[in-house]
Amino acid sequence: MHTDQDLMDIRYTGEKGPLFGLALKTGLLTIVTLGIYRFWQKTRIRKYIWSSVDAGGDTFEYTGTGIEKFLGFLVAIVFLAIYVGIIQMVLFYAGLNIMVDPETATTQEAIAQVAAIYITFFAVLPFILYAMYRARRYKMARTRWRGIRFGMEKGAWGYVLRAIGYGLLAAITLGILLPLQTFKLEKYMADRSYYGSARFTQEGKWSDLYKAMTHILIAIGIVVVSAIAMAGAAASETVGLAVLGGIGIFVGYIWFFFGSVHYSVQSFGYLSRNKVLGDEIRFDAQPRTGFVIKTYILGGLLLSLLASVAFGIVGALATGFIPLMQDGSGVAIAMFGVVMAIGYIVALVVVQALSMILITQPILGHYVETLKIRNAGALNRIAQREAETGVDAEGFADALDVGGAI
Repeated sequence: MHTDQDLMDIRYTGEKGPLFGLALKTGLLTIVTLGIYRFWQKTRIRKYIWSSVDAGGDTFEYTGTGIEKFLGFLVAIVFLAIYVGIIQMVLFYAGLNIMVDPETATTQEAIAQVAAIYITFFAVLPFILYAMYRARRYKMARTRWRGIRFGMEKGAWGYVLRAIGYGLLAAITLGILLPLQTFKLEKYMADRSYYGSARFTQEGKWSDLYKAMTHILIAIGIVVVSAIAMAGAAASETVGLAVLGGIGIFVGYIWFFFGSVHYSVQSFGYLSRNKVLGDEIRFDAQPRTGFVIKTYILGGLLLSLLASVAFGIVGALATGFIPLMQDGSGVAIAMFGVVMAIGYIVALVVVQALSMILITQPILGHYVETLKIRNAGALNRIAQREAETGVDAEGFADALDVGGAI
């Protein structure tokens, strides 16, 4: 039995001011460089966040670089351009074309366009899933704590096959097997992860995740019952029942949103509590759904208000050029266009930086600070592991825009 002395707390020490300044500055540099700096932006933000996570007095270190992410992106984008180009050529010869004018297209052409879009999506889907695995592997390989590297084995295509298989099962069962998909995919990645010489293992049972899914099932039940009520109201021409059915569907959709957040939070907690590092080190995680939802709502409302102010200022500045435009001068019109474009872009960068400190950082900090390490003394017996080989720099993840801002 372990004592309280074996329990290690984890703190998040990041602050709003420094992160806002960093996100704003790197965001503007990304705009000035026409998007090229975003690889360095993501790297610098990660370095700040990683270094703000303190476990037992030691902070994490992110060792990734912007240049390797940029080069990885170039390789991935060339491959994807060729791959998607070949797909479009095959579709074109098969009589399917994505580029159809909706105003002049016949019904047959519109159907062919929809088919081409879906075929292209499912053709690219394996690479999206491939990118998700490789992105996690890259972040693990570029993370250190106490000077010891994390790592993750190769296995991206194995993940792709499982993600497609379990995804189909979840879709065919209308989401009933979502816990199986969540658990099996996390187990596949966790069981291939390391910290130094110690391997992670995902324990637990996938069926235990149904408790976290309760509100999603309730929401689905509300929507189904309400839809049946509306169908019955249409057959019997009962207005009151139709109104109640409409209200029920609206309530069900709102409930589904909150249920999805609850499932995400509580499944993370369950999976974290059932991870083992080596044979001795376990974890405790008690994230609160209420805190996450409150942050989304209050942070979203405040962000909307500040975004209105930011774009309102841009609009107010633009009105100053209206008198100059009355003479129809080409110079005045050009200046107006430039001011509007610059103002809009700057306002957008400000809003993105505000989103980082109002929503992303508080939720991330909550996850970190509700996580604890049990039997932490055993960490001292973990040795360094050889550096990972063949780890790309999230090229596909960046090219396909998966993995989020962090």
